[in-house]
Amino acid sequence: MSDMRLHHITPSGMVRLETLAEALAARARGGYLWVDCFQPSREELAALSGPFGIHAMSVEDCLDQDQIPKLEDFPRYSFILFNAFSYDGRKLLVDEVDIILSEDCLITVSGNGPGKRRLLEDAERPKELELAGVRRGPAFLMHVLLDHVVDRKFAAVATLEEQLNRAEESMLAELSRFKPGTLLRLRRDILTLRKSLFHEREILVKICRKDSRFIDERAIYHYRDIYDHLAKFFELTESYREVVTSLMEMYLSMVNNQMARLANDTNVSVRRLTLITTIFMPMTLIAGIGGMSEWSMMTGPSNWQLAYPAFLAAMALMGAVNYWFLKRLEARNRSGS
Repeated sequence: MSDMRLHHITPSGMVRLETLAEALAARARGGYLWVDCFQPSREELAALSGPFGIHAMSVEDCLDQDQIPKLEDFPRYSFILFNAFSYDGRKLLVDEVDIILSEDCLITVSGNGPGKRRLLEDAERPKELELAGVRRGPAFLMHVLLDHVVDRKFAAVATLEEQLNRAEESMLAELSRFKPGTLLRLRRDILTLRKSLFHEREILVKICRKDSRFIDERAIYHYRDIYDHLAKFFELTESYREVVTSLMEMYLSMVNNQMARLANDTNVSVRRLTLITTIFMPMTLIAGIGGMSEWSMMTGPSNWQLAYPAFLAAMALMGAVNYWFLKRLEARNRSGS
């Protein structure tokens, strides 16, 4: 459900207005306007484009999603696009905050992302705005809003760090139940955060470099604090990317070691079976010969009283000789290697 809040801000304070006509009339008397749009439709944004001179490309940017943060200058305003991050369980949500800054107006658009939330709700508190000195101009108000958006990134970065720690603990605790897809998901989240932070940091560089003529020089000092926060978060994502890479390498190494142990156990079992088979094959041959009816006919039934124990003794002796020979051969191979 769309919602539009109109505020008229002057050195004496901030007044909430009901209609766009009232807002335009108030702007003519001095001060500046703050138009906060939540999930606006194309028609609602088009209604603002005429009175405030908003370009059609900026309207499209406000309605589109999955865009890269940017700063664009137009003849009558500057367009700034920032991203807001939050986690819904294990899913990273990326919301956009579009800001149109002019000399006597600040238009904010939010709520068109997957989160569908009013991101600037807390920033509208009168106490927060009063302490920030937003009466001095729209550039000071934009600093408050951007600072609010950037501070919310800290919660997303902290959640990401917590998930990395849990993934490492799960991998070390029980490798067989660990899902490698977790690392791939975290890697995608880190790349998403890193890409956004990189471009947002460039936006603050342009602002601090006075590239936008709509930002008061007195307000630039406040934006440097936002730049410091973005630089810190960007460095954290760089370190998290290295952590994910290390976890992937550790996972592959642990899987390879586990497979090597299984292969070694299989080789030991096969070696034992081979030893047993090698010992009993000659004994089986002798037992087969002695059990033939032709052999019984040649020796006669009376001779089996001696032949049977002799066969058993020969089989036992042959088994012992084979065992001794195989063990000696194995010991020689070990000493040779």
